[in-house]
Amino acid sequence: MIEDLKALYFDQLRDLYSAETQLIEALPKMVLKASNSDLKDAFSDHLEETRGQKSRLEEICARHGIAPEGETCDAMKGLVKEAEKHGEETPGGPVRDAVLIASANRVEHYEIAGYGTAKCYADILGFDEDVKQLDETLDQEGAADKKLTKLATGKLLRDGINEEALA
Repeated sequence: MIEDLKALYFDQLRDLYSAETQLIEALPKMVLKASNSDLKDAFSDHLEETRGQKSRLEEICARHGIAPEGETCDAMKGLVKEAEKHGEETPGGPVRDAVLIASANRVEHYEIAGYGTAKCYADILGFDEDVKQLDETLDQEGAADKKLTKLATGKLLRDGINEEALA
């Protein structure tokens, strides 16, 4: 039961842990579905970051004497299900790559919102070490989002994956 901000914070940590666990399962599938080598690399790189993010959540939970398991992130479950559906319905190539990027951007935005909220709660509760660790993850999530957007739109004008998908 959530009766105070501390309990809500711990619930949010468990939700994020579930989200990261689900993403660790989903990213290898996205690597396999991607055709663009830079996109494959971006997903592979983010898989390693995600493992580190999950580990940081385990450290935070251990510091507070709580188990990270116990919550299911239904939002991530839906985002992964949608990504899988669209990935299956779209033939391989640039259009599927654009679909994968759109799905991954949605995931990153969800995670940015979740980690931003958790960081705010940690700050209010005076959990300074948690704030530092959550901020590190927020930086990684923001960088991943920017990298995906750059792949989609290219460096100048629209010479990225979205341009290839027009053909």
